[in-house]
Amino acid sequence: MSERRVRRLLTEGATAGETVTYRWSVRHRHSTEGPCAEVLVLTRGTTTTHLVFRGGEGRLVPDGFLHSGAVALGEHAALNLHEPGVVRAFVDEALRRGLLEGPAELDGWELFPAVATRRATDG
Repeated sequence: MSERRVRRLLTEGATAGETVTYRWSVRHRHSTEGPCAEVLVLTRGTTTTHLVFRGGEGRLVPDGFLHSGAVALGEHAALNLHEPGVVRAFVDEALRRGLLEGPAELDGWELFPAVATRRATDG
């Protein structure tokens, strides 16, 4: 699957019958100053939010061993950022926390535990 593929996600708006469209894609960032990162890019209208998952101690991102879109905390919780249900869970959690109000670059790992728990209970 292409890392640059842009997909659509429809959510309910704040008012009854309102639909909000997010466009999303997954990218991989290389860095000469630190670990690689997997990035979930969410765009609503002209507002873009980047959820960044930097690799590090116990934080796994694709680095030759994992597939594109894979992010994991240790050996116990892993998510695939190419799955629409995972993206929906990140959008829902970010909305719940009020993080999608304006353009931003956010640490995706802060949302990860809540999303992983939700995905585990949703099946």
